[in-house]
Amino acid sequence: MRDSLLKFLRTKIYLAITLLVIVLLIGVLGFRIISGYSWVDAVYMTVITITTVGFGEVTPLDDSSKIFTIFLILSSVVIVGYALSIITEYILSRNNLEDLKKKTMQKKIDKYTNHTIICGYGRNGKQAAKKLMSYNKLFVIIERDKEVIEKNESDLIPMVLGNANEDEVLIQAGIERASTLISALPSDADNLFVVLSARQINKDTCIISRASQETSYQKLKLAGANNVILPDRIGGDHMASLVVVPDLIEFIDNLSIGGNHNVNIEEIDVDKLYNTSHKVQTIKDLDLRNKTGCTVIGFKGNDGEYIVNPEAEIKLVPHSKVIVLGRPEQIQQLNSIYDLD
Repeated sequence: MRDSLLKFLRTKIYLAITLLVIVLLIGVLGFRIISGYSWVDAVYMTVITITTVGFGEVTPLDDSSKIFTIFLILSSVVIVGYALSIITEYILSRNNLEDLKKKTMQKKIDKYTNHTIICGYGRNGKQAAKKLMSYNKLFVIIERDKEVIEKNESDLIPMVLGNANEDEVLIQAGIERASTLISALPSDADNLFVVLSARQINKDTCIISRASQETSYQKLKLAGANNVILPDRIGGDHMASLVVVPDLIEFIDNLSIGGNHNVNIEEIDVDKLYNTSHKVQTIKDLDLRNKTGCTVIGFKGNDGEYIVNPEAEIKLVPHSKVIVLGRPEQIQQLNSIYDLD
């Protein structure tokens, strides 16, 4: 609606400018032909007539020139007034629409709970947003570059203009209600300030921060980050692994964990599998292999400890998680049986 309205106003502006040019040309040609002025004098007389500045004529006008000037003044007053009103309307409408859009977006963000806040919409921020969008997760972007926001603005991607270092901006993005914050700013110092601010406002939110230097790792952890990611180190390790164990890495790369129909790995909350009031079950009792074809490859207990290739007799205690591996159709069958979608 906003774009269509602005496009309509721009069309009216183009029309007003065209009319002004036509009046200018008519005035120049009229003074040139009717009054016999030179081109410079004709342009001068046309401009002072259209703008009604009140300067005197170059030479006294005869009756024909006076009549022509009267019609030029009347027509130019109407057209100039029309052009000024359209330009003013365009400027005011643009400002009002921007304010309206910001208020609408803020109302949408204010309704979010347990969402993710992504600070910085660079390469890492865009990748994080893409992954969250594939899982239909709610998230808000904080970006201080207005051009980046204008380029990527969308009703599907809520964005807040501002510096993520400032508490007001974090609050505007809903840090008090957010479950996770991802600080993907290019500067480690900026990420450190964001982590400190976010942890001060929300003691329970999970904070994931990017770091460029390994020396920043411990500082960010001390500031309150739950996880610190070093993209350069991960990239280097990955490339080296392609040399050492290329087939294994290629196999892992082909595993899909994205929110699409080709998922190979799924993480399942035990609380979703069974009601906690029931008798506690074991991995063996689930019998996922026979029911769905999926294989349990990992288990996370309620104490946060991970077990790779867990034993069949491990109990599925409340608030634990099971990680399964399977072909896409097997994962879909798992989701269908246990209504996990």
